[in-house]
Formats: sequence, C-alpha cells, structure tokens
Amino acid sequence: QVQVVESGGGLVQAGGSLRLSCVVSGPTFRSYGMGWFRQAPGKEREFVAAITWTTYYADSVKGRFTISRDNAKNTVYLQMNSLKSDDTAIYYCARKIPGSDRSASQGYDSWGQGTQVTVSS
Repeated sequence: QVQVVESGGGLVQAGGSLRLSCVVSGPTFRSYGMGWFRQAPGKEREFVAAITWTTYYADSVKGRFTISRDNAKNTVYLQMNSLKSDDTAIYYCARKIPGSDRSASQGYDSWGQGTQVTVSS
C-alpha cells in the first residue's frame, strides 16, 4: 500500500516563504504524476499544483508557488513564496491516477494526512 507523508507546514508572516515536502513510499514513484491540494476552513478542497511531464498551477498561486520532484528521493516539493493570508489551509499531497483530470481531487489516490500552513497578516 502506498503511503504519502507531507511535512514542512507552519506559521509564517504574509510575504514569507515555506517549502512543503511529500514523501511517497513504493518503487514506482517516478511513474506517477503528483499533485498538491489545499482545504481552508469551511471551504472545499481545491487544486494547487500538479507535476506530470510538466507542471500546472491554479491561477491563485501561479508565479508564487513552484512544484518540483526528486525521483531519487521519492519526494515532491511545493515551494511557496509571497504567501498571503488566503493561502492559509491544510495542504495535501496525492498521487495522480494516470489519465485523470489533474485539477480534480477525484483524479488522485493515495492521499496524505496533510500539513497545516498558517499565514498571519
């Protein structure tokens, strides 16, 4: 069974940066796309970024966030710069189902437990 573990969340001031990490167990990590989603209190889970053969971003984070991966470490990263209070949420990492919609949560399996990001204004 695939395990997904996120880390790197925390409290940061507006304008600051954080880097989230997501470690995925299993020998086939490099064969799958990966994505980051987030869920703020009282809101639905929303797409943030994905990486397959290229990268994709939600409009709300484009130019501020960068998704990357290190296949040797079975790890995907989310570098978050110029953070805003609206970025406060629990951030989740998940493995993309091949052929699925990269921006829909239904297109992913093997979700992590999430890591809290809080941006103070």
